[in-house]
Amino acid sequence: MQKFENIIFDLGGVILNLDYSKTTQAFKDLGLTNFEEMYSQAAQTGLFDRFEKGLCSPSYFVNALLDYMPAGTTPNQIVAAWNAMILEFPIENLELLLSLKQKYRIFLLSNTNEIHIQKLHRTLSQTVSEDTLVPYFERVYYSSDLNLRKPELEIFEKVCNDNGLERSKTVFIDDTLQHLEGAKKAGLQTIHFQKGARHLKEFFDEILP
Repeated sequence: MQKFENIIFDLGGVILNLDYSKTTQAFKDLGLTNFEEMYSQAAQTGLFDRFEKGLCSPSYFVNALLDYMPAGTTPNQIVAAWNAMILEFPIENLELLLSLKQKYRIFLLSNTNEIHIQKLHRTLSQTVSEDTLVPYFERVYYSSDLNLRKPELEIFEKVCNDNGLERSKTVFIDDTLQHLEGAKKAGLQTIHFQKGARHLKEFFDEILP
């Protein structure tokens, strides 16, 4: 790996613990047995894609899902099932970000949506005194604010252009391979972070001089 000065982090599966199977099971428990066909980490139907790009509102998203649910399902049940995948922020990950911020320019680039942003902020506040990730990064980018999502080339170009990042000296870390392909096309160095292999701090102990 070449020397780098800037780090762009993915959020879920890297900094924030996720379990997609919990959302799948929650929707199955509500009666939507084919949820896996509608949504997965690797491939999404148009509704989920539009929501992550901020092209439809939370109420539109919830009401659209209600059309697939058994009679009597409530909007609150939909939101709870959708949020079930969001677990915890390991405190050691947050401490690592603060440490890295003293040596590198670090940024967050996450495919996420308004409902999940509200949930992850509540989850963060249960771990530390902050209710936003802004203190941990130079800038935070959410797909729903940009009308773009990874792995689209334009989203990586925006982060780099906004902040004057030299791409050959910028590394992008994500747990999803197709997102890394988009970053490579933008000229970034990439690292595939596989959560099961090691903790984030151990990972950085290996790659940093």
